[in-house]
Parts: sequence; C-alpha cells; structure tokens
Amino acid sequence: MPIGFILRSLSCQLLLVACALAESTVVLDNDQVHVIVAKEEPLIRTPLHEHKFNRALIYLQAGSQEILDSKSVPHTINFTAGQTGFARGGSRHMSRIVSMSPVNIVEIEIKKAGDQEIPASPLDPVKVDPKHYVVEFENPQVRLLRVKIGPHESTPLHKHSVNRVVTYLTDQDFKVTSEDGKVERVKHKAGDVAFSGPATHKEENMSGSPFEVVVTELKN
Repeated sequence: MPIGFILRSLSCQLLLVACALAESTVVLDNDQVHVIVAKEEPLIRTPLHEHKFNRALIYLQAGSQEILDSKSVPHTINFTAGQTGFARGGSRHMSRIVSMSPVNIVEIEIKKAGDQEIPASPLDPVKVDPKHYVVEFENPQVRLLRVKIGPHESTPLHKHSVNRVVTYLTDQDFKVTSEDGKVERVKHKAGDVAFSGPATHKEENMSGSPFEVVVTELKN
C-alpha cells in the first residue's frame, strides 16, 4: 500500500479522534445568541476553526488552555472554575487544554451588535441587591453579572429588564415570587444553561448550600 495513502488515512483518523474529543453541544440558538458547551480533553488540539461572532465565555472547571492563531505567537491562558471572559470573533485559531483534566466551556456567541443599554430602573438588581449581584464586566453587547446567594438567603424584589443567558455554576433550589405574588419552585443542575426574558421577582435559596450563577444580559 502506498505510504502516502497510509499517511493520509492516519491523518484523517487522528482528525476524527481530535473532533470526537473536542465535542461541542448546542444548548441554545435564537436570533440573539448561539450557545454551545465545548468539552475539551487534555492535550488534544482542536482543528483550525473560526468564531464568526464575539462571545462571552464561562469556564466550568479550572485549567489552562493554549491558543494558536495567525495573528500572534502561541499563548496560554489560565482560569479558575467559574471564571468568565470575552473573546472577539473573526480570527482563525486552534486550541488545546494543557492541564490534565477535561474542561467544559460555555460559549455564548452574540449574533448582533449591541443597540441598547440596560434600561435604568430603581429595581435593577445591581442597585437594590449589591450583596448578591455584582457586575463582572460590561461592553456594548452584554452586561455580565455574577450572582452569589448563601444558604437560605433571600433577595429583595428586583427587575431583569432584558433577555439573558443564565449559566448555573451550582445546583439551584429556589422559591421565586413574582411581583403579583405568584410563587414558583425553580430547580437547575450545575452546568445547566437557560434563556430567560424580562422578569420582576424576589428569590429565596431553599438549599443548605451556597448558590452561584453567571447571568449574561443581552443588549441586542
């Protein structure tokens, strides 16, 4: 058998293995966002690829990732579990996890340029509940909030004015009371990703464990 054919066959097999070990699952897709959870195995380089849109990133586990692109020398980023970031679209690159455990990365691709600000409201959660709601970063497309609510703690009535992507870093067991008094029990698992619209409510953590979530508010 010609050596060239063997090498090409081996190369294709390795590429298939790499793709299999760098799985991406689409969890949300609408006119505002395309959200995937990328599972990257250690030391396996992804194929060369391009992200068309800017994207918010949430790293669900701690680790280190090497990035190789056409515009800069290879560089390594280190991140903790739950760390966030923002990456510009348009460049082609490869990446690989250089730490020793798999990493799941929530990638929230923003499909449109930001065309609005978060509406000013006296019930903005950052204003009425700065103990629990903290702005991690903000740019023309998103405002990203980190929310931490202790065991059996409650939040005051607050208003989410825009659509948002919610990434759960811990399990959730909440009692949610709307402004008209309707009560709902809401549960999620760590790693879940959900899309929510505007809402005015207060919340109570029914669990004996701390709760943490990343809320990506969409300005488009």
